[in-house]
Amino acid sequence: MRVDRFVTLNPRYVNMPDINFVSPSQDAAEPRPAAGDGGNLRWDIIELLFFAYRDFVGDPDQELEAFGFGRAHHRVMHFVYRYPGLKVADLLDVLRITKQSLGRVLKQLLDEGYIVQKTGDNDRRQRLLYATPKGEALVQKLAGLQTTRITKALAEMGPQDAETVKRFLRAMIDRDDPDKVLETIFASVNQDAKE
Repeated sequence: MRVDRFVTLNPRYVNMPDINFVSPSQDAAEPRPAAGDGGNLRWDIIELLFFAYRDFVGDPDQELEAFGFGRAHHRVMHFVYRYPGLKVADLLDVLRITKQSLGRVLKQLLDEGYIVQKTGDNDRRQRLLYATPKGEALVQKLAGLQTTRITKALAEMGPQDAETVKRFLRAMIDRDDPDKVLETIFASVNQDAKE
């Protein structure tokens, strides 16, 4: 059995990166045959989703880099902007990250004036999050980049295909998740279907 290596480890120098990338051989550019899966694995859609996601988040990544922000900042800003007054606890559920991970990102966004945190009116222990005008402008800029990509992709399809895409993406989401934002999203979807 032949094994091609794309990454070699070379731990000789402490201050140098110990990962060296080498160009793959011509043989390695061919996809691996789907042996043993009986054709049941959806490599086509898996790979399309991978590359679609890479490019979908890649546009905002370049913009965020100028601010010293990453994808976690983008996700936090997106949901805080879209759901004003979102509780920190609910944001943790949406993002499925630890308090420690959220804490670092949230602190930076608060310190730099992209988000404000207020206590709840009824429960003073609640921490409610709101985007500032500066945060709103950033989210709208990032959403604009992503909307341009989505609009371009949908332009290559028929008008009814946008609904098919939305149905497919909704079907990919785990419905057993007790996520309040998802409940809101699915409630609005059901409301749209009734109208």
